[in-house]
Amino acid sequence: MDIDAIPPRPDGFDAASDALRNQGWCLLPGMLPKEQVAALTADFDPVFEATPFCEGDFYGGRTKRFGGLLKRSRHTAAFVQHPLIKALVDDALGPWCDTIQLNLTQAIEIHPGAPLQFPHRDQDMWPAPKGELEYLVNVMWPLTSFTRANGATLIYPGTHGRLALVDEGPGEPLVASCCPGTALVFLGSTLHGAGANLTIETRRGMIVSYCLGWLKPYENQWLAYPPSVARTFDPELAGLVGYRQHRPNLGNYEGVCPSILLGDDIPTHLGAVDALRPDQREAVAAHRQAQSGNGDGA
Repeated sequence: MDIDAIPPRPDGFDAASDALRNQGWCLLPGMLPKEQVAALTADFDPVFEATPFCEGDFYGGRTKRFGGLLKRSRHTAAFVQHPLIKALVDDALGPWCDTIQLNLTQAIEIHPGAPLQFPHRDQDMWPAPKGELEYLVNVMWPLTSFTRANGATLIYPGTHGRLALVDEGPGEPLVASCCPGTALVFLGSTLHGAGANLTIETRRGMIVSYCLGWLKPYENQWLAYPPSVARTFDPELAGLVGYRQHRPNLGNYEGVCPSILLGDDIPTHLGAVDALRPDQREAVAAHRQAQSGNGDGA
């Protein structure tokens, strides 16, 4: 059935957070003006035209995909940094990480004749325990209207969190019918997939995904946005694409925060600086006090 037939359209942070936690997804209409979506889509038009079709049954031979969207359109940042989305992501992932990071941005164009995509959970890209924590949050932004006929995202209810470990059929999916300006938010543990495009029109969408800051992201952000590109971003956006450390000391450059690469005067030689959690600082300080006079460690 269509999502329009059920009530998962929460109003405000609290209701949206509850829907994500309890249902594994939520649909948020009217998040950005349609004019802003249209401007973003116009920037993507020539890229879609130049991008070859994918290879492989998972990506889909009748589908086009490309990433690095923050450098392809200045409008992308407003979607990535939407305040309500960021708040929901922080709430969903915050208990398991020091900072969140951008997992990927990807534009997707599903052409006529594209078959039903293999139902999947995006958390399965990491070979790690499931059902104990959430690894990522996805946000699908429709760039054209999503309908049952043109391949709208399919969401399988009751398949997230610990329910992802249940070894039985997922049941019938919900069809995420929605229009540009809407955000379809779902957990990385929620089973989903693109529907088949049975129309003569292409279906376009943009996926923005956020993950725990200590994971290796799907998209290599430092290659997508090298310092020459990232220094044009505001500090928060630069941090999202990897130009900040995750305590303790993860993702550093020469032992310091990689945001140093975004400045104008970068020292030739750098001295490493601790980036520890408060509990680690206390443990190290206590050890140092007990071992005073024994010299520096390795």
